[in-house]
Amino acid sequence: MYDNEQTISRAVLVTVDTGEFDAEMSVKELSELARTAGAETAAVVIQKRPSPDTATYIGSGRLEQLRGEAEMAGADLLIFDCELTANQTRNIEQITDIRVIDRTTLILDIFAMRAASAEGRIQVELAQQKYRLAHLAGKGVQLSRLGGGIGTRGPGETKLETDRRHIRTRIGQLEDELEQIRRHRDLIRRRRKKDNVQTAAIVGYTNAGKSTLLNALTGAGVLSEDKLFATLDVTSRALSLPDGREVLLSDTVGLIRRLPHELVNAFRSTLEEAANADIIVNVLDISSPTAKEEQEVTDKLLAELGCADIPRVTVLNKCDKLPGAENIPEDSTTVRICAKTGEGFDRLLSAVAANLPGGYERGIFTIPYDRQGMINSIIEDGGKVFSTEYTGEGAVIDALVSEKMVKMIRGE
Repeated sequence: MYDNEQTISRAVLVTVDTGEFDAEMSVKELSELARTAGAETAAVVIQKRPSPDTATYIGSGRLEQLRGEAEMAGADLLIFDCELTANQTRNIEQITDIRVIDRTTLILDIFAMRAASAEGRIQVELAQQKYRLAHLAGKGVQLSRLGGGIGTRGPGETKLETDRRHIRTRIGQLEDELEQIRRHRDLIRRRRKKDNVQTAAIVGYTNAGKSTLLNALTGAGVLSEDKLFATLDVTSRALSLPDGREVLLSDTVGLIRRLPHELVNAFRSTLEEAANADIIVNVLDISSPTAKEEQEVTDKLLAELGCADIPRVTVLNKCDKLPGAENIPEDSTTVRICAKTGEGFDRLLSAVAANLPGGYERGIFTIPYDRQGMINSIIEDGGKVFSTEYTGEGAVIDALVSEKMVKMIRGE
């Protein structure tokens, strides 16, 4: 019998406060990332400096102190709230004799753990390989593949060069696979447009409650946890609106401050669900002390994706956790809800219907018998017929009809 219980790492979190961002808030988020990855925070070190040290990030003297603090805390891991260079990582490990990772590596590790679909796994590996390529560093002649004997003379190839070549080859393969998936996704989108299927994308900061909202509205059964990046893969489900229309509601990957550049590029096809949506449902954890900053992160990325002109409904979630939330004003594009209890869902669905482009009207229409083909045209145009009654004047239908079809029916 063997004990297969996984040992939980105890980590010291390290950051440099240069005044560029809120270091305390950032390291708090780093602690949540570490918890999500399965590590517990043993200690936090915030070093004030005008700029990070180019060789050791916090300075060699402070690193010596950090080594003792880590030993006192029983830590076996150092997590730096930045993206370290290969030389910085090597120098820190040599001085402290403790394993070192940075913020980007931690996020990549969480993504690798969470990715479930084939596309998600490809995207994660692509991001990891690009990160590895940028952080490869040789360690001198011991990496040389040159040797004595016949056939080994000449320039040869070092292990570092071989590693780079293998990584570039793998990146090329992964990018080809993603391109095929992207083309398939584009075909699906074009088919939806042709069939007049309207789409809504749920976007927002990680752990804002996006998956909980999707589950509550559609019964999707998506994993929903109180952890960062609980879900990474796109899930789409049909959602009925109060006016009788249906939209395809899609969950998207959560956003985070200083999201690694490699991940933004690798997950662009997933985030394009928002760029190609007819309406964006922007979920914000209103109870978060950094709600304003989280909204700014979301706004910035949506702007980068070209989503500025897409109609948006802002959903203020977790109102049950914020005293006085009932006093926050609502309007035609802003709704207060609690995704766990369903509070505010009626207002949310009405707001989505009101802001969804392509106006539709539900009413009673009489279609003369010599124009019965118009009923099929209503359906093909994205409308919906709820009931039909045949009278002497024609078919009387209760239907949801586009503005264009209403004019055709009325002969305008």
